[in-house]
Amino acid sequence: MGRPPKRIGEAVGRVREASAPQTMLGSVQAVWAQCVGEQIAGVSEPTAERQGQITVSCESAVWAQELDLMSDQILVRLRERMDRGPESLRFRSHPGR
Repeated sequence: MGRPPKRIGEAVGRVREASAPQTMLGSVQAVWAQCVGEQIAGVSEPTAERQGQITVSCESAVWAQELDLMSDQILVRLRERMDRGPESLRFRSHPGR
């Protein structure tokens, strides 16, 4: 007898993981909303990577400053979800990102 069918969400999740770029930026983007929550993910987005530093574009300067103050906590959460997390985060205001 065959295996029971898999849920579509599980199948899509596996395909998404398999097709994601194997870069630090891609890994951070994949877990960003889980680490910072939906509200913060709605106003910020990891957009660049350079030498272990992830740049996060924020909706406003206020959000960039607030997230900068939270960067240690965010780094801990990212490192818990990733094999190897970023060394640092940089937050920039980029309205209309």
